[in-house]
Amino acid sequence: MPRILRILNRLNIGGPTYNVAYLSRYIDPDFKTLVLAGFKEPYEGNSDYLLKDLDVPFEYVPHMGRSIDLVKDLKAYRYIYKSIKDNKPDIVHTHAAKAGVLGRLAAHYSGLKPRAIVHTYHGNVFDGYFSPIKTNVFLNIERYLCRISDAIVSISERQKDDLVNKYKIAPANKVHVIKLGFDLQRFTEQQESKRAAFRTYYGIKEDELVIAITGRLTAIKNHALFIESISLLRQQNPALKFKVFVVGDGELLESIIAQASNSCFSVCRPGTTNYDADIIFTSWRKDIDVINAGADIIALTSVNEGTPVSIIEAQASGTAVICTDVGGVKDVVNNGYSGIVCDQDPVQFAQKLGELASNAELRNTLALNGEKSAIENYSYARLVKETEDLYHNLLS
Repeated sequence: MPRILRILNRLNIGGPTYNVAYLSRYIDPDFKTLVLAGFKEPYEGNSDYLLKDLDVPFEYVPHMGRSIDLVKDLKAYRYIYKSIKDNKPDIVHTHAAKAGVLGRLAAHYSGLKPRAIVHTYHGNVFDGYFSPIKTNVFLNIERYLCRISDAIVSISERQKDDLVNKYKIAPANKVHVIKLGFDLQRFTEQQESKRAAFRTYYGIKEDELVIAITGRLTAIKNHALFIESISLLRQQNPALKFKVFVVGDGELLESIIAQASNSCFSVCRPGTTNYDADIIFTSWRKDIDVINAGADIIALTSVNEGTPVSIIEAQASGTAVICTDVGGVKDVVNNGYSGIVCDQDPVQFAQKLGELASNAELRNTLALNGEKSAIENYSYARLVKETEDLYHNLLS
């Protein structure tokens, strides 16, 4: 029975955790899987319930987290190194940046080198995160790590092109495209009753549009662009009635609330109940399917994205989407067919958002096409099958 040691940065809400959870739970029973994971940041939503609900065995790696800390990272490395020695995995498969560094180095230098070392890129830290000097250092580290890896998994064709041609991290024959996969069933069920319950709870009127954005409140998600865009939307469309939901939490919560207030929006803070406010900040929620059902438009304004999970879930819910043209967005959203894609420009974003808000027929068409696309392309069954095939090829 081949043993897989799967290592993940941290158990926060997002695509990597879903990927690890579904792969570990539904992969062929011939593979025996153990998951090692780091700790989420204090402001992030905890996602270890996903692994627990799916009965996936996992261990927390002491001291492993998102931030770079040489002392803590060394301790985390030693824990992973010992786990490899103890478990003797046939495959070490790392997910995301921190786990990719510590896990691949530990696997390579353990003295019990696995039959295969695999790494999945869930986005990258080469755009919008660090200074040019730091970015160049990380690029060189990644190039070395790819040389000691047997396979690299990219979650989109665009990301593969970046890894191979833009950043020159790995040769094309080493990079395998395997899209993320999710259990999207709950997003397709009982849409009308969920919508009614959501809109009744928040007192949303029949002629009131709901625009929502889901994600960490951090610089890379660029909520500042979102707030500026909806401010312009209100100026350009004074007759349009809309309410905004900001779903998530993060270190920029206070600055985003301040920006909204300075833009003359009334605000409902997390934990309060003044739902008549223009913008409702909900913090983290598990019932994203209910929020998506109640919304008319889901937005994404990121500076960088791997595969936009919130947009895939919105599409599966049958909700129209509008996104900035970054990372793997265009691998998910076919502009004008299954959603709207535009530049990172608040004027253009507000204009496109206004067109979408004022045209119910367009929203319905994009929503129907988006739902079909999401279900066809992002099922966990496809993810598992393609990963199994890669593992068998590497082991043989």
